[in-house]
Amino acid sequence: MPRSSLEDERFAHITIVLERLFRKTLEAQLEPHGVPYGHWVFLRILWQEEGLSQRELADRAGLTTPTTHTAISKMEALGTVTRIVPEGNTTRPLIYLTDHGRALKEVLEPLAVSINAVASEGVPREDLATTKATMLRMIESLGKAT
Repeated sequence: MPRSSLEDERFAHITIVLERLFRKTLEAQLEPHGVPYGHWVFLRILWQEEGLSQRELADRAGLTTPTTHTAISKMEALGTVTRIVPEGNTTRPLIYLTDHGRALKEVLEPLAVSINAVASEGVPREDLATTKATMLRMIESLGKAT
């Protein structure tokens, strides 16, 4: 989409267009590694902290528990995560990465970093910092409004 066609658009629309472009680019990078885009958010969360319940994963991802359940079931079938029921708790399995799931971090994170680098090419560092701070403030404001 040409930049000129977006200049009169609202911030929300521009953000949606940018998100779609990031997603499309990342999907293309993840595909050769057998990782669907829908698993990306869960991998990122689990790379930071394993042993979370499906509800905790759903909350952190901003998704519903059924959506999370479906994704985790598919990830388990692909061998990237495993569910372990802690001793003494028969109702709430916790989600852990497999060795394969952990190893994907070294392969996939650099792809995401390079996509961000391409997207921000030619944008001054201070502009990126201001944009990020603004977006975080907007996320906070909208989070309070819902």
